[in-house]
Amino acid sequence: MNAYGTSASPYESRPVGDSRKKQSMAELKLRRLTELNHRLREDLDRGRIPVSAAATDLISFTDKEPKDFMVPSRWGPPPKNEDPYAPPQSTGCCSVM
Repeated sequence: MNAYGTSASPYESRPVGDSRKKQSMAELKLRRLTELNHRLREDLDRGRIPVSAAATDLISFTDKEPKDFMVPSRWGPPPKNEDPYAPPQSTGCCSVM
């Protein structure tokens, strides 16, 4: 008996099933790494533009009609009669419920 309580020598070959399990795990790991590598290559091939060009495109887009009142720094506050986000005006001093 050895230190592990078995009669097998530590240098004996392992059962075949354990080898097959390790091979299967290695194949799974290889497949995952291959898929990750493929996704990273697709990401690398994707077209890129500089931030300055993207900012210029965004500014030119906001210059077009219709005015977007959600960007008040560009268009200023909307007129009260055109503000789609303003609370509805009450038409009198009382309301009947």
